[in-house]
Amino acid sequence: MIRKLIGVCLVSVFLLAGSACSTEVWKDNAYSPEERAADLLTKLTLEEKVSLMLDRNAPIERLGIQEYNWWNEALHGVARAGRATVFPQPVGMAASFDRDMVLDIFSVVSDEARAKHHYFKSQGEFGRYQGLTMWTPTINVFRDPRWGRGMEAYGEDPFMNGVLGTAVVQGLQGERGEGYDKLHACAKHFAVHSGPEWNRHSFDAHNIKPRDLHETYLPAFKKLVIDGDVRMVMCAYNRFEGEPCCASDQLMMDILRNEWGFDGVVVSDCWAINDFYNKEAHATHPDAETASADAVLSGTDLNCGNSYPSLIEAVERGLISEEELDVSLLRVLIARFELGEMDADEKVEWSKIPHSIVSSPEHGTMALEAARKSMTLLRNENNRLPLERGGLTVAVMGPNANDSLMQWGNYNGTPASTTTILQGIRQTLGSDDRVIYEQGTEWVGDRIFSSVFDQCISEAGQGFRAEYWNNPDREGSPDVVTQVNTPFHFHTGGATVFAPGVNLTDFSARYTSTYYPERSGEVFFHFYVNGVTRMLIDGEPVFEHRSNHGGRKQEYKMDVEEGKAYEIELEFAHYMSEAELNFNIGYMAEVDIPASVARVADTDVVVFVSGISPFLEGEEMGVDLPGFSGGDRTDIALPAVQREMLRALHEAGKEIILVNCSGSAIGFEEELTYCQAILQAWYPGQAGGTAVAEVLFGDYNPAGRLPVTFYKNVAQLPDFEDYNMTNRTYRYFRGEPVFPFGYGLSYTTFDYETPELSSEVVSLSEEATLTVSVTNSGDFDGEEVVQLYLQKPDDADGPLLTLRGFKRVFIAQGETVDVKFQLTPEVIEWWNAEAQRMTPLGGDYRLMVGSSSRMEDLQAVPLTVVAP
Repeated sequence: MIRKLIGVCLVSVFLLAGSACSTEVWKDNAYSPEERAADLLTKLTLEEKVSLMLDRNAPIERLGIQEYNWWNEALHGVARAGRATVFPQPVGMAASFDRDMVLDIFSVVSDEARAKHHYFKSQGEFGRYQGLTMWTPTINVFRDPRWGRGMEAYGEDPFMNGVLGTAVVQGLQGERGEGYDKLHACAKHFAVHSGPEWNRHSFDAHNIKPRDLHETYLPAFKKLVIDGDVRMVMCAYNRFEGEPCCASDQLMMDILRNEWGFDGVVVSDCWAINDFYNKEAHATHPDAETASADAVLSGTDLNCGNSYPSLIEAVERGLISEEELDVSLLRVLIARFELGEMDADEKVEWSKIPHSIVSSPEHGTMALEAARKSMTLLRNENNRLPLERGGLTVAVMGPNANDSLMQWGNYNGTPASTTTILQGIRQTLGSDDRVIYEQGTEWVGDRIFSSVFDQCISEAGQGFRAEYWNNPDREGSPDVVTQVNTPFHFHTGGATVFAPGVNLTDFSARYTSTYYPERSGEVFFHFYVNGVTRMLIDGEPVFEHRSNHGGRKQEYKMDVEEGKAYEIELEFAHYMSEAELNFNIGYMAEVDIPASVARVADTDVVVFVSGISPFLEGEEMGVDLPGFSGGDRTDIALPAVQREMLRALHEAGKEIILVNCSGSAIGFEEELTYCQAILQAWYPGQAGGTAVAEVLFGDYNPAGRLPVTFYKNVAQLPDFEDYNMTNRTYRYFRGEPVFPFGYGLSYTTFDYETPELSSEVVSLSEEATLTVSVTNSGDFDGEEVVQLYLQKPDDADGPLLTLRGFKRVFIAQGETVDVKFQLTPEVIEWWNAEAQRMTPLGGDYRLMVGSSSRMEDLQAVPLTVVAP
């Protein structure tokens, strides 16, 4: 930071008069981004400067500066901008324990992001989710399975978050050389931020032990800043030790800027600055001017929200000087020049990436490989898996068996196609096998959706009359008139129009039909929309939605009477990016467990696809159902209705294979009694159904490992709002979980020989090597995840053990592979009480090597580290 500000601000800003910087340096890419930014800074009015410190940079027409929107997402694929390849949710990627795979995924994601950006730009679009600054990755430690957003992170271990988060950054940003940066990644949410969701705008993470701060909450951010050269950091909503994170001098200035030397852009989480002065939130500041000035002075350069316009008055009131404001703005401008966003596309090499690569078959193959590697086999009694094909009758059941939207996770794009788990099983089985599908339950509660779309009749028959206009306001006569006979699945991704002759953008539609209910009751209208939608019943508006955050699931319900007719009119208009409209209508029927069990009575095996959904766990959601509150979970058990179904199937003598989809740990206490096998499939992305089927039938040997502890129940968890690490995560948990961190099964077996150290005594200035030989002694080729942990026996307050390395290696049947770990300073880092920081530290340690964090799966090797 200081390196650039002194060199650029003092030389290029204050000494510009009479120098080369008095010319149009900012327009010339022969100059450095720092020089160009410094030159442009001198040409801006105060009002223009402030406008450039918002997430939507307004155009400055007098200078020819185009609009730029900083807000874009790429959590596991380009998000909320229409068609894109959808990879597994980050917690699923973490289950792969494969850094190289994560790097490859985000190299592909950055290709798609660049291609989409230049396509949007060619259409004159500069909106949200169309830029080059991706607010990814989330590297907060998943310290408690109740946190709804934990699925966005890379598990509960700070080392793993740092290693995989750095791979994300490197994949997104590309090699930083003399040319333009490919994209800018963003490490979020800085720091000490992992739920609850319901009070995040007022919560104070306080009384945090310095050791917990530096040993657990900061290491991943430090690694991304120092090793990953991440170009953006997002500060969190909550307070830390009394101060809002976005104005915390300790976090933002002392640690991030001064200690770590971060010289990139800090962006506030969206509307986080408003929380400073909102009486229902932190209320630490009297007004927007004071809040905004404090945030900028603490190093928050960019405001996602609407507080920073008050900086104009803040300058006038003397709360901040224009020169102090320039320090932040300079970083913002440098970033825009680093990306080439201020220059014509023909000057930017990345603009040559063709749009045809977006959601391409090749990228789909990578999504499948990522889904395969995320599959985590937790139980396989009597080697029941893999299942044998040939005359097999399979019942596929459960709320997640045929749900493509669940597989997409959250902060997602829309894939060209999705294979559900039901579809994957059907496609994998042979002609003499049979599948019976019986959903049986929803996620929660005693009702289940049943479509009545066929009871909607237009003048042309079953379905809806569809009228389209090639303008956004349905002006004039419709340009296209057609009929829609099935539930709507419209999406303009891949240049696919809603109907022949309809524009891809700037179009509108009206769909009309008459609904003749065959019985009275409460009917549900389900929408998944990206656009502007309005529904009228008998001419009266009853539902409206404008998608500001990409595709969103919406619902409207009403009571209907048998024998009446209801005129339905659904209006739609393109709003931003790629348009999307999914629509269906149906009843919520009562769950009938005995009837469902009876319908699968004659099957050989039941594959029950259980779990929860990103529509239940996630960011600050309005969900209030048993076990869920505001996006978080209040119970980690499988929802009661699913447990009841599994119990009934077990009592009926059915053999049950449980495939669980969730973004967080499930307390599988009862399920161990009912189920012969348990496969944790996470939210596996577009190809998840194929990956699950390949594992179930032995076409792929699973090697996923748990990146989070699967506790038995909430009684094993500390207070959700307590951020101290006592009894949290595998590193400090002293109880017995259902399944430990790092655990997962294979269809083959691996034998470990005694690990060998190149030297059992090493200096802090030296590096040693640990080698362990692993043999595949089973009947299948397979991959093993070899894990390295560090333990310091004389540190009673420290972690029981802590991850310091992992390697996923392929080992053919009967073969042996030597796996080596370099004992770098990062590996032997430990809490230094004198320095109050994590440093390489002398002392006696144990290196623990094996297949999971469970002690019986590890072999210990003593190591002594001495000062040079």
